[in-house]
Amino acid sequence: MELEEFAARLRSSRAVVFFTGAGISTESGVPDFRSPGGVWTKYQPVLFQDFMTSEAARIQHWRLKKATYELFKTVKPNIGHFAIRDFERRGQLLGLITQNIDGLHKLAGVSEEKLVELHGTDRLVTCLKCGKRYEPAELYENLAENFTAPTCDACGGFLKSANVSFGQSMPVEAMQRAQAWSEQAEIFIVIGSSLQVQPAASFPVIAKRAGALLAIINRDATPLDDIADFVYNGAIGEFFRHVNPLLGNA
Repeated sequence: MELEEFAARLRSSRAVVFFTGAGISTESGVPDFRSPGGVWTKYQPVLFQDFMTSEAARIQHWRLKKATYELFKTVKPNIGHFAIRDFERRGQLLGLITQNIDGLHKLAGVSEEKLVELHGTDRLVTCLKCGKRYEPAELYENLAENFTAPTCDACGGFLKSANVSFGQSMPVEAMQRAQAWSEQAEIFIVIGSSLQVQPAASFPVIAKRAGALLAIINRDATPLDDIADFVYNGAIGEFFRHVNPLLGNA
């Protein structure tokens, strides 16, 4: 399928689902944390079980999240984030499923009703005991060089960034919404995901089996390219600069 035909199908659909990964945010300056020099080369991710049982692990988690907080507070959405928002404004967006924890889709203006953050978000801190929410700034800005792990001022429970950590259960409601959208999609568009991480990478397969047109826009090849109806290998911003005029969204 050529770009023009794909754009024509997009123009007429009122049930588009987007599935986004880290690649959509690299053009906003969010690095792949796994890459050389990335945050994970300095601070290893903390397993959820270790977080719950070890003060040292909790401090490690907070050092890692302070580093990502400093990055996330300056990055801004890019053309890809805004293009997806525009699908909602035109009444075409069934739902947006993201693996990202950077919060850029919300900053771009996608509503809570249309957004599932499969791995949670770094733009909130929550109490694991009572569920109280905190804005990150009030905690990270007050962390000294040497500190004890913050606790909830309401119940004394452990505070943690609202992302899903390794070893932590995936959020049940988010997974159910993502599954339902995948089954109902007319067009399912993967953007900036290597489709290597399960169970998230199963959603494009679910959509395809349910009859959706499957499109994959990613810099590199993915394991699902062979079953996709449309594949674009290249920069995401470049893709949207090509397709937006065809959608009447210059």
